[in-house]
Amino acid sequence: MISVSLSEICRRQSELLASAQTGPVTITSRDGMRRAVVISPEFYDRALEALEDRTDIEVAAEARKEGGAIGHRELMVELARGREAGV
Repeated sequence: MISVSLSEICRRQSELLASAQTGPVTITSRDGMRRAVVISPEFYDRALEALEDRTDIEVAAEARKEGGAIGHRELMVELARGREAGV
């Protein structure tokens, strides 16, 4: 992973964006604190999808714990509502 300071961003903007296409680029402050990470849009999309999948799994596991039964159609509606609500 590449790590750069905030001041380097302006000087190396094109290079850093190109690097982010192949791996994360960490942006640090003067004191070395991590301030942001730049990633490719594809990586972002995959990460977001993985988080949504995990949420779906957790919702299904919670529903099984409750012992109730729910049909496939009802489950899909509930999952869609959760995604719309940002759950």
